[in-house]
Amino acid sequence: MGKVYATISDELATWIKAQRIFFVATAPLAATGHVNVSPKNCDALKVLGPLELAYQDYTGSGAETAAHIRENGRIVIMFCAVEGPPKIVRLHGSATLISRSDVRFAKVSEHFANNPGTRAFIHVVVGRVSDSCGFGVPIYEFKAHRDTLTRWADRKGPAELERYRSEKNLQSIDGLPAFDLPKTSS
Repeated sequence: MGKVYATISDELATWIKAQRIFFVATAPLAATGHVNVSPKNCDALKVLGPLELAYQDYTGSGAETAAHIRENGRIVIMFCAVEGPPKIVRLHGSATLISRSDVRFAKVSEHFANNPGTRAFIHVVVGRVSDSCGFGVPIYEFKAHRDTLTRWADRKGPAELERYRSEKNLQSIDGLPAFDLPKTSS
């Protein structure tokens, strides 16, 4: 039977760190907007406190999470054990987008390994911590993390990544603003 917790305990933070994958879900305010769910590598997430976490947001083909967070901040992060005892943990909260131009970017990046594809950090203040059984989650054997995205970002280089972001990451599929164009000096 599922439980609700007051915080992310040290024990739960250790369990979260041991997971290989997590899922992020966000939605726009408009009922006709697209709900988004994205899988993420747990190496990109850090529990920063009993009700606080952040994760690296890598350059990709879409920007739904960023757009939804800019619009309303609602987020849920779900972890599910695919190895070991069954368990699902959900962290509901309010998220803030910390883009590369944000003064907080450098400070938050101190918690993470450098990755050339990092376009932002998602900072979450957690309002609800809960778990459930996870009996329906299949068991998988972990082989390795993919390095394709990192290799892709390395090949592109900083200038080409900025160009890519300005072409592909400025808005969501529903037309919501996601990332701003980088400021250029005149």
